[in-house]
Amino acid sequence: MRIHVTGNAGAGKTTFARRLGQELGLPVIHLDEIVWQSGWRRTPTEQLRGSLQSVAAPGSWIIEGVSGLIRGRADLVVFLDVPRHVCLLRCVRRNWRYLFRSRPELPAECPEIRVFFALLRIIWGFPDVVGARIRAEAAVSSKYVVVRHPSRPDEWLHEFLLPQAAQQAPGAALGALFKPLLLRRGDSNRHENCP
Repeated sequence: MRIHVTGNAGAGKTTFARRLGQELGLPVIHLDEIVWQSGWRRTPTEQLRGSLQSVAAPGSWIIEGVSGLIRGRADLVVFLDVPRHVCLLRCVRRNWRYLFRSRPELPAECPEIRVFFALLRIIWGFPDVVGARIRAEAAVSSKYVVVRHPSRPDEWLHEFLLPQAAQQAPGAALGALFKPLLLRRGDSNRHENCP
């Protein structure tokens, strides 16, 4: 089972992926560890491509981050399509804690203060560029689920996903498990809030 959790910065990808990994017993890979090197240096393109292909090769995983290659290799793509104002607030809160030190899923010497304004630009532009691309992919593929406003990932997992996952055979299409809280293909004008 290959699950890719994607979305804007501050959408809750890391939190959701970690919790999902714990509950399903799958390893969680953070793309920030691959994309960035110490001191916020971007990994060179060829090295990055090779690393992405390498982490996407094993049989079962959860990978969180933003990558077209990973979306293409995943069996299920969970797109946390959270409004930009929520992402901004979450990043400000997160950045405050890691203002002068690296978050656990980042390489050394990557304090948030060094990229704060660039991160704000990324958050603001994501819905119209990358988010639009992912929504377009989701509109034509049943392997995508688009989750809106996942304000409490732990509660969401326990109330909706895990009880149903326990009843599913291994390898079953996980998209059906997310049905109560999804924006599915052919239903692109409906917005659903998670509890």
